[in-house]
Amino acid sequence: MAGTSSGIVAGLTAAALGTVGFLAYRAQATVPAHLGAGPAAHATAASKAPRDRHNPTALPHGSGTGERVVYSVDDDRVWLVAPGNRVERTFRVRPGTVDPPAGTYWVTSRSNAATGTDGIPIEHVVRFTSVDGVTIGFSAAVDGAAAGMVADAGVKTGGIRETRADGDAMWRFATIGVRVIVIR
Repeated sequence: MAGTSSGIVAGLTAAALGTVGFLAYRAQATVPAHLGAGPAAHATAASKAPRDRHNPTALPHGSGTGERVVYSVDDDRVWLVAPGNRVERTFRVRPGTVDPPAGTYWVTSRSNAATGTDGIPIEHVVRFTSVDGVTIGFSAAVDGAAAGMVADAGVKTGGIRETRADGDAMWRFATIGVRVIVIR
């Protein structure tokens, strides 16, 4: 009987490994090829998307189509846009000292918890590019504050701070491979 149970365990283990391998292959096959090309390959010409003066929280025209995160550097605002251009959520953010150039990027890494460049514990970190060695991404301070980074002399920060509630929404929405459109 012991030989039979070890054979069953071996068979289940082989099936599980095969399934994980297949799912990993499928996930790799659906990630855009340009994700590994480096941040400079993702940037496009700077654009100032037109705004609705009567509704400043409206999704800017010309900010793309399909599922995406839209980040306006000039307005310090983010839109989480579902397929069909339906805005799931929009909110204000507090940027660090380094802004990403306008362009199209993709979420390349995520961390549930980390420490920000400013030494503050952060959560739900969603990274999408780097500029001159400074990593750029969205995060929320664990203490709940959406305050911008503490600017120590000479320290460059690329964190774009959200409230914890907005950080939770970003974390659920912006998985690896989701587009991030940066506009002016």
